Amino acid sequence: MGRLATKIATILRGKNKPTYTPSMDLGDYVVVINAEKIKVTGDKLKGKIYRYHTSYPGGLKSVTLETLLKKKPELVVKKAVQGMIPHTKLGRAMIKKLKIYKGNEHPHQAQKLENIN
Repeated sequence: MGRLATKIATILRGKNKPTYTPSMDLGDYVVVINAEKIKVTGDKLKGKIYRYHTSYPGGLKSVTLETLLKKKPELVVKKAVQGMIPHTKLGRAMIKKLKIYKGNEHPHQAQKLENIN
């Protein structure tokens, strides 16, 4: 999952282009399919914990990677990539270019998409 996320973050930021500039959004759109087939090594399925707060007192919730992969596998990939791009206005614009789908079907059939290994 980490190697996939770094590859996606590089393309979203535009670092794979010779015209890369940190202050400009030169990245391309990225479509990820089969997010449910993500593999992780070691004991991360049960050990990796995602935390979020509900904005109520005592509202800190936590969920493991295993349960999150069953419910929302797209969110796992998005969170991994979000941690690798800037946490600024530019980064929020970059993350909007990331399209993640659980299965093999996606609505971008009309575009000429490239496979990246």
